Amino acid sequence: MPRYVAFLRGVSPMNCKMAELKQCFEDAGFSNVRTILSSGNVVFDARAASLPKLEQRAQEAMQEGLDRAFDTHMRTTAELQALLDADPFAAFKLPADAKRIVTFVRSAKAGLKLPIEQDGARILALRGGEVLGAYVRSDKGPVFMTLLERTFGKDITTRTLDTVRKCAGA
Repeated sequence: MPRYVAFLRGVSPMNCKMAELKQCFEDAGFSNVRTILSSGNVVFDARAASLPKLEQRAQEAMQEGLDRAFDTHMRTTAELQALLDADPFAAFKLPADAKRIVTFVRSAKAGLKLPIEQDGARILALRGGEVLGAYVRSDKGPVFMTLLERTFGKDITTRTLDTVRKCAGA
């Protein structure tokens, strides 16, 4: 049975208890459910199905169990592992303190010229439904998220490369 990861947009310990989120996924019929960190990462097993159908099932279960649904972007753990194995940031000269980021998108803009840079935030590359980016913390606030949303809209969710690694291995 394939293993999947649901990356949920906007989840934090302040607006969603992980035990309740886990229960929603179990109620949807998913098995071997785990939440990773407290930021909306749910790993589970399910019979093979299209990602949009699994996303819909998860969102319906969250609406039923939590009385709200979080925007959901799913990938198989195999897809995530292939991304990690490709060492996608190796081609870029990034400072040691740069946060390496993977943003999950439903569709990429055609003809987008990359990289895009603003105040230490960089959108580096598109790889299928993933946007690779990096930033160095600054006192200018959430420049990176502003840049991502201006470029791709709000139908996205972002994780550090370390979080993607944890989810792929769970």
